[in-house]
Amino acid sequence: MNLRRRALALLAALCAVLAVNAAPASAANSAYVFAYFTESPNMNGANYGLHLAVSQDGLNWTPLNQNNPVVTPTAGTLGLRDPFVLRKQDGTFVILATDLNGTDFGQQNQYLHVWDSTDLTSFTGYRRIRMHNLATHTWAPTAFWDAARGQYGIVYSAHNGTTDVFMVNYTTDFRTVTANQVYFSPGFPVLDGDIVVDGPTFYLYYKNLSNGLLYGARSTTGAPNSYTTYTSGLRQGNAMEAPLLIKNNAGTGWWLWGDSFSPVNNDYYAWSSTSVGGNSWTALSQRAYTPPLNAKHGSIAGITSAEYNALVSRWGTPAWTRLKSSNFPDRYVRHADLVGRLDAYPFDPYQDQLWRMVPGLADSAGVSFESVNYPGRYLRHHNYEIRLDPSDNTAAFRADATFHRVAGLADSAWSSFRSHNFPDRYLRHGNYLLRVDPISTATDRADATFRLTP
Repeated sequence: MNLRRRALALLAALCAVLAVNAAPASAANSAYVFAYFTESPNMNGANYGLHLAVSQDGLNWTPLNQNNPVVTPTAGTLGLRDPFVLRKQDGTFVILATDLNGTDFGQQNQYLHVWDSTDLTSFTGYRRIRMHNLATHTWAPTAFWDAARGQYGIVYSAHNGTTDVFMVNYTTDFRTVTANQVYFSPGFPVLDGDIVVDGPTFYLYYKNLSNGLLYGARSTTGAPNSYTTYTSGLRQGNAMEAPLLIKNNAGTGWWLWGDSFSPVNNDYYAWSSTSVGGNSWTALSQRAYTPPLNAKHGSIAGITSAEYNALVSRWGTPAWTRLKSSNFPDRYVRHADLVGRLDAYPFDPYQDQLWRMVPGLADSAGVSFESVNYPGRYLRHHNYEIRLDPSDNTAAFRADATFHRVAGLADSAWSSFRSHNFPDRYLRHGNYLLRVDPISTATDRADATFRLTP
């Protein structure tokens, strides 16, 4: 009996240990989180802390914390680039990032920033981990679970003394790592790898530095030097880097994002595919997606609805909105020299496109658009032309600055804005200048249709 009791006690203790260390049952992902840093064309929007945005459709993003960083490194260069968020096997998150504050790309640095997080509402255990002893950089980390090894692989861009390659170190705790080794060196220099494991296949998307195009490679093992490139080269814009591969939560398709830095810095583009293995990527119209404001080289992870709600509750959503054109979806409503117009984003000052949409000054059932960077000034029409003027609190000004939001004239999922005091006229653009005009043609309806987006 004593032996039996001891055996049962031992079995119970073993089960308790296994229960503590087992990965928790995870709810299905129904939303997404985007981690990034920020820059803008003239660097007015540059910030090298960890920024987060959320999305329910994986394409249109809401920055959190007023697009301010949620955490900033306190060691090394005191800044980060290229943050990568990985959900670990236990359901919690780890965040890795390049240790670089700014754009000194000639700087040598052997370290990565690392944080732990339960649900991205707080960050603990900040540290830097040394990845190698080479006289080179440690850029653009990506990480994945290698089930065969029982370890995580941390892959990053470095120069091995001969060419630009991807290195890998393995770890179980993101605190101590194995010796570095070359992970991918296809015979030409490479940059910015992103690895996604889907079933038995490991997908590695990267930039070929020889021709500036993005490619996909794959492996059945994920082992170093086991990948074969299988896609054609991809690029939108004049120059692109930082491929970002994500499977949609419905499991029916994939998106590939790329960070373009020419002809203007800070422009994200996207492709879609029904099959990641089929070498069939279709460029998405910019009507379909809106990246986070000023976002640069980030990563996307699936999250649950509870995690989405917790992030919004913890960090808050923007106190401003932007108006994106329906028929010129790379352009946003902005003011320039106190004139309302439609310009291609990115631009600086980027704040010129940010609006506080407040109750209508002449009718609280309508809306008025107050400038974020010129508070007290509103979009109003004068001789049917839209200007940014300070409120004089007259009845005429209040009426000129009031619009009624209706279903988009060209797309009912978007919005149009009818003038309060000239109800036969709508806010629209013509030659990229904003006016209030009567609407009659299909072109007029498209010119008068906008998407409200953070």
